[in-house]
Amino acid sequence: MTVSQCELSRLRVMVELADGRLTVAAAAELMGLGRRQVYRLRCALATAGPAGLVSKKRGRPSNRRHGAVFRRTVLTLVREQYADFGPTLAAEKLAARHGLRVGVETLRHWMIADGLWIDRRHRLASPHQPRRRRECLGELVQIDGSEHAWFEDRGPVCTLLAFIDDATSRIMLLRFVASESAFDYFRATRLYLEAHGKPVKDAAGGERITQFGRALAELNIDIICANIPQAKGRVERAFGTLQDRLVKELRLASIATVAAANAWLPEFVVDYNQRFGRMPLNAKDLHRPLSDADNLDEILAWREQRTVTRNLTLHYDRMMLILEPTPLARTLARKIVEVVNYPDGRFAIRHMGSNLPFRVFDEILTVEPGTIVENKRLTEVLAHVQRQQAAYPPNQLRHHPARQRPPNNLEAPGVPSKGRPSRNSCSRWLGR
Repeated sequence: MTVSQCELSRLRVMVELADGRLTVAAAAELMGLGRRQVYRLRCALATAGPAGLVSKKRGRPSNRRHGAVFRRTVLTLVREQYADFGPTLAAEKLAARHGLRVGVETLRHWMIADGLWIDRRHRLASPHQPRRRRECLGELVQIDGSEHAWFEDRGPVCTLLAFIDDATSRIMLLRFVASESAFDYFRATRLYLEAHGKPVKDAAGGERITQFGRALAELNIDIICANIPQAKGRVERAFGTLQDRLVKELRLASIATVAAANAWLPEFVVDYNQRFGRMPLNAKDLHRPLSDADNLDEILAWREQRTVTRNLTLHYDRMMLILEPTPLARTLARKIVEVVNYPDGRFAIRHMGSNLPFRVFDEILTVEPGTIVENKRLTEVLAHVQRQQAAYPPNQLRHHPARQRPPNNLEAPGVPSKGRPSRNSCSRWLGR
């Protein structure tokens, strides 16, 4: 016999009533029922015992249930048109497109019973099976960044870029940067290539068709997109160690700036690799030297295409660029050119390999509130905005004492009261 918590509470009250420790009025108030219902329950308890207090509707179909034809119609539509829809979206489409209104939980139970949906609790977890290490040094390098309070409270939060070799678990490169941006990856990758050469493959997070993926393709380096932490376990576990050991080593060395940390990092990398590195299965180094055709200045740059207007202008990065009216530029109206943005801040506009002279007509140097930035660069942009706000005069700072006035002349005699908020609003403010 199944008994609900409410029925158990009623049983305790009815036993107290039967023993004479409660009156009918008190029992009715405790159970939230009328006197007539209390007399009915007392009669049921005397006749059938505790089972008499159990609802007779339990186990019987609801009077508001949907008919069998309605259920078959709904499941047929879901099976034929919405087989890959979840219950919530399927219920919305059934109501909007077919006029069939059914509760989400009702539809969920029907879909589970019919095998069209698997409850989240019963889904099989995605397996992440281990794989063998690559055999040679330089065969696969895992790249990732970790934003962390590396200097604790001695310096700003920054990002550490790490290049980890898969065969040996050695740190090939560490670099502190302001944020995990494409230009920071370009600079770090250049340091890696100049120190070690070109690896066979790189494993990095994100999408393949990015500026970084395009640069690696031009360098003939295969890229493997690792979109989950389990796909780049070497570098993830390395960051777990670095966030413990490196933070403490920086504290002992009294380092609190990015520049000082980058100058000190090679010493730490040597010690780390001696402790945690391992020998590869094959002693061959698969790094390839840079060739004369590998122009890192041109490859490791941000490239975007823009259409030239009839006025020989184009827009890039919230700037208007005007092409000089040379004979070549005059033929490029309504045609596509390439804007090259170098990590050192230089710009270039090219068409078919030829540089086009230009000038900047309008440029906005500040970061406005409406500017949309990537999540990985949010910390850097917020710090820039905070520095701008700190440079405002005191009368423009929201919480500066110069903008706050005393509530009355008793605290500051002689201060004019004109323009001051009312006493009630001030008292409310002080009450907080």
